[in-house]
Amino acid sequence: MMLPFAQAPRSVCILRLSAIGDTCHIVPVLRTMQQVWPTTRFTWIIAKTESGLMRLIEGVEFIIVDKRAGLGAVAAVRRQLAGRTFDALLHMQVALRASLIALQVSAPVKLGFDRTRARELQWLVTNARIAERSREHVLDSFFGFPQALGIKERLLRWDIPLPPAAQDYARALVPDAQPTLVISPCSSHASRNWRPERYAAVAEHAVRRHGMRVILSGGPSILEQATGAAIVRAARVPLMNQIGRDTLPELLALLARAAVLLSPDSGPVHMATMVGTPVLGLYGATNPARSGPYLSQQWCVNAYAAAARRFRQREPEELPWTTKIEVPGVMDLIQGEEVIAKLDELLRSRP
Repeated sequence: MMLPFAQAPRSVCILRLSAIGDTCHIVPVLRTMQQVWPTTRFTWIIAKTESGLMRLIEGVEFIIVDKRAGLGAVAAVRRQLAGRTFDALLHMQVALRASLIALQVSAPVKLGFDRTRARELQWLVTNARIAERSREHVLDSFFGFPQALGIKERLLRWDIPLPPAAQDYARALVPDAQPTLVISPCSSHASRNWRPERYAAVAEHAVRRHGMRVILSGGPSILEQATGAAIVRAARVPLMNQIGRDTLPELLALLARAAVLLSPDSGPVHMATMVGTPVLGLYGATNPARSGPYLSQQWCVNAYAAAARRFRQREPEELPWTTKIEVPGVMDLIQGEEVIAKLDELLRSRP
C-alpha cells in the first residue's frame, strides 16, 4: 500500500507510549483521523500510566505497555499482536523502547519521522517518512503523520468523555461559580520547577485581589508532596492541597471546572488545553514555542530566551530546537511580579 492512501485503511496502529503531555497531543490527530475515516479501526499502543486517561476515548483499542517490565513488555506486545496485521503503523515516538515495540507490529507501511528527527535509530524500523519540517510545536509535528497518509484536515478536538465519578470529585472541590486557580507546581524534571514561596505569593494575590479559590494538584511523589506542603506553609491565605489525592480523570475534570491553571512545563499543562482551560505556563528550562500549552501561548511567562543567553551564551534561535536548559537557577529568571501581572491580564480578558 503506497502513500498517500487512496481510500480509508481498514486498520491503523498508533505507537506513542508516553508522556502525558505528548499523548494529549496525539488526541486531536486521532480525532481528525476518526472523523475523516469513520470506518477505520484504530489501535493505540500506550504506556500504563497514560492509559489511565486515554482509554476513556471511545472507539479505540488500547494495548497497554508496562514499562517497568523492561524487555518483558516487548514480549507481551508481541503475544497480544500475534497473527494480526495493520494497514499502517504510525511510529510517533523517538525512543529505543518504542522502536523495539514497533518491530513487533506487522504492517506494510511503518511511518516514522523524517530522517533529521528520527533519532535513537527510529529510522531503522520504519519504511516511510513524514515531511521534513523544523522548529514546529510538538503537536504540529504529530499532524505530519495523517498528512503523509493523505489527510489534509486538521481538527483541534479532544473531547475526552469524563466519567461521572471524576465529575463528582471535581464538583465537590469546585461546587459553585467562584473562580478557581489550580496550581500544579511540579514537573517530573525538578529543574523546571519554580520556588514554593513564589507560588505562594501568586496564590495570595489570586485570593485577595480576585477572590479566587486556590487548589494545589499533583502526583504522589516525595518531591510533589514536599513542594505542596512548602507552598501551604508560605501562603498566608487558605489553600486546598489535593496533591497525591486524585486520578488522571479526576484531575482532568478538576481542570475543566477551573478558571486558570498555573504550572511549569508538565503534563497538566496539556490536559488543561484539552478541556479549554487557559494555562499560565512558566517556561525557562524549555521553549514554550515547542512544548508549551498549544492554545495558551500568549499566557506563558517565557524566560527561555534569557536562559539561552545566560546559560548557553546564545540567542534561542541559534540553539537546536530540542534544546533544554535544565540547570540550577534557570527558573529563578521568572519573577513573581511577572506571573502576577500575567494572571491579572488573563483574568481581565475573560468574561
